[in-house]
Amino acid sequence: MGKRGNGEGSITRRKDGLYMARYSVQTASGSKRKAIYGKTRKDAAEKLAEALASRDKGLIFDAGTLTVSAYLDRWLNDSVRDTVRQRTWERYEQIVRVHLKPALGRMKLKNLTTTHARALYRDKLYAGLASRTVNYIHITLSKALKDAVADGLIPRNVTEGVKAPRPKKKEVNPLTAEQAQCLLEAAHGERFEALYVVALTAGLREGELLGLKWEDVDLEGGKLSVRRTLSETKERGHIFEPPKNGKGRNVKLSARAIGALKRHRAVQNAERLHVGTLWQDNGLVFSSQRGTTMSAKNLTARSFKPLLERAGLPRSVRLHDLRHTCATLLLGKSVHPKIVQELLGHAAIAITLDTYSHVLPNMQSEAVAAMESALS
Repeated sequence: MGKRGNGEGSITRRKDGLYMARYSVQTASGSKRKAIYGKTRKDAAEKLAEALASRDKGLIFDAGTLTVSAYLDRWLNDSVRDTVRQRTWERYEQIVRVHLKPALGRMKLKNLTTTHARALYRDKLYAGLASRTVNYIHITLSKALKDAVADGLIPRNVTEGVKAPRPKKKEVNPLTAEQAQCLLEAAHGERFEALYVVALTAGLREGELLGLKWEDVDLEGGKLSVRRTLSETKERGHIFEPPKNGKGRNVKLSARAIGALKRHRAVQNAERLHVGTLWQDNGLVFSSQRGTTMSAKNLTARSFKPLLERAGLPRSVRLHDLRHTCATLLLGKSVHPKIVQELLGHAAIAITLDTYSHVLPNMQSEAVAAMESALS
């Protein structure tokens, strides 16, 4: 038998009786020697042949002694940071710090198995975590391991073999038309009346409302553009980010919304004159009394909750429920779901239909009546 070429592998027997096969691979940091072990020479030779075949196909997995903890830290900083919205990054970082590293961090990345992932999810559910939170743990781990596969560190993503817990569907609690009218009547003359009118009639998200600037609003043309959202982050405080899904949208305003925004602009101009040089001009439509960004928590505590009380509505109603109310009122009036999707800025119509499926039975009844009318 001819002598093996450089890097083609060699088999030797160790003092403990195991057979060790060694071969060379090329990595990003240069040539590296790797070892494979077997109880018999034949076992070691078969493993060596498989490894050399994988090497020749470019399938070199080089996690080495890298731990799950070290990899996740690297993944967060190199692959995730600055590629997603700040709040999304902070959510990933929290999942890694609180759940993944304590449970799996000391393991070598290459030794992670489907069983480890399945046990992690089960333990979290037994500990009382909501299925939605456990599902997010699964999503985070899956994304990290998908990148590890792409980087050639491991051969497969072990989370693909695990059925993640199905999160319970969030309940949508919109106001009725009568309740919405009571809210608007109670809000008349309130400092943030225009915010509530726009939320109810245009369906903007909380962050989109608080990130809205006057340059985005065309009162003469009766429309506004959603170009940013105001996010409250732990690391950087209030920051402006692109809207959800990274897409802006144009929204047609109702006459009621236009009137409320005109009155709001007049009140804001008066506030600007009153505080004088203390005013910080950020161009925001819904700002503090000094022009700075408005905290969503302060808005809820100081304005929205008292408004609910004046309107005789439950304090459990959230500001986000006004967005849901906008959608359900429109769908209930047989506005096409595609129009509602575009108004709300959903990435796909399936999201709209799934979120507001409770409205669909009424629409189906109307469709049957329309068909009977067409064929009569």
